Amino acid sequence: MNALNTSGLDDVTFADTLLSDVDGAVGRLVIAGRDVERAAPESTLADFAADLWTQRPDDVRASLGRARVEAFARLPGVGEALAQPDGMDAVRSALSLLDASYDDPARITAAAGVFAAAWMRHRAGAAPLAPDPAADHGADLLRCMRGAPARAPESAAINAYLRTVSDHGMNASTFTARVVASTGADLRASVVAAMGALKGPLHGGAPGPVLDMLDAIGAPDHAVAWLEAELSAGRRIMGMGHRIYRVRDPRAAVFERAIEALTDGGVSSGRLRLARAVERAAEGVLRARHPARPLHANVEFYTAVLLDALGLPREGFSLVFAAGRVVGWCAHVAEQRAHGRLVRPASRYVGPAAA
Repeated sequence: MNALNTSGLDDVTFADTLLSDVDGAVGRLVIAGRDVERAAPESTLADFAADLWTQRPDDVRASLGRARVEAFARLPGVGEALAQPDGMDAVRSALSLLDASYDDPARITAAAGVFAAAWMRHRAGAAPLAPDPAADHGADLLRCMRGAPARAPESAAINAYLRTVSDHGMNASTFTARVVASTGADLRASVVAAMGALKGPLHGGAPGPVLDMLDAIGAPDHAVAWLEAELSAGRRIMGMGHRIYRVRDPRAAVFERAIEALTDGGVSSGRLRLARAVERAAEGVLRARHPARPLHANVEFYTAVLLDALGLPREGFSLVFAAGRVVGWCAHVAEQRAHGRLVRPASRYVGPAAA
């Protein structure tokens, strides 16, 4: 397979990939041959990682367990980085301090999750929790992030989240990882660069504000008036619209079902009812204002509700996203190394003529 089809010298036109397919017209996401909406409920992030990395699931689970313990042992050496107030800055900085031995997908994936958990614990004024190498990767990260063991429905929910965000075509952070990998840089450098792209609010940095929106609306019958006021003030509606999808983001459906399994009639069920009401209201308000531009719920809308229901702090939501997406970044780096060449898009000069 020629991973990168080129025109001219190194001017990339598109990439052939075995990793994921995003169909924005019908709202379908396929990761390594698995439709995310039809994935088996018991499948884990490790199962998806095994497919993306072309390894055996049991080997991936064992490798991730060992690597979490190794990453935890390195915390004293990256402590200053993890003291930064912004979580994405903290984990990105901590990853950059790792040595060249971290040119391995399981090790860099485990480090991203362990460092994210340590930052959340530090922010909460608590000591980091040691990983359990025998535990499921997603469930163990959830325990280390919030300080409480994951019940079976919570383990299923965090895995539904992590596996679903593990890859998503040639998005901004994945493209960044591939560009850096194409220069011959190591995996660590590629992942650090990808995290820089993911930090931006137009990519992975906006799940938390969805909860701010739901808090501000408060009740379903307040939704339309609040949304209209936001649009009239020139502000965006958080969690609505996607660059690729012309219909509802299929990942939103996965997360919505995961929230349903968690609610048990508790507080989160009220939050889910409010979220659904706001989603319907937002679709109607946006359709009235932009009839030719379909805008529907994207991944961030129900990400916020799901991660909140799991007891995770909203300032750490982007870190949880990164803990899943790093699996895809590693796969794209490997694919780029195997089949690609230097990524160098062409530019067109539109400045003043030379004197």
